[in-house]
Amino acid sequence: MIHVRPATKDDIPALVQLGRKTFEESFSDDNNPANMAAYLEQSFNNEKLANELTESGSRYFIAEEGTEPVGYARVRLSDEVKDHLTESALELQRIYVDGAHQGKKIGVNLMKACLDYARQHKFRWLWLGVWEKNFKAQKFYRQWGFEKFGEHIFQMGDDPQTDWLMKKRIDT
Repeated sequence: MIHVRPATKDDIPALVQLGRKTFEESFSDDNNPANMAAYLEQSFNNEKLANELTESGSRYFIAEEGTEPVGYARVRLSDEVKDHLTESALELQRIYVDGAHQGKKIGVNLMKACLDYARQHKFRWLWLGVWEKNFKAQKFYRQWGFEKFGEHIFQMGDDPQTDWLMKKRIDT
């Protein structure tokens, strides 16, 4: 059975490991190994995740099958799209599922947790950035009612990559 709950500081080691594994599974085939290694080191370490976990307006969710962490998501406050979405907006910064556990509706459960959090905190929009070449994720987001509204650059080492900005109106 899959259970999704808010992550705590005790989950930091699991989030670091799961973050590295799922990001590498998702993007290593399409990126320079040196850029990938640098990104993983910079983005998924105990100090970085501890700071993100306690950042104001940030919430991590962790999905477990039994006691095994199998996916996670992070929402956070960000003013990056304030010119596009003038009402209150929450960013879905990360949502990943371990490749060995995909197909078990873990992503669905994580998305539900993020949407519930957004509703509880009275946000009008949930938005995200998704790599223009990540067709599987784009399909998942479209199934949830997200639509493209812009683009930004995601810097992967020395490789500037285009992310689509997608938004979903939150029903209250």
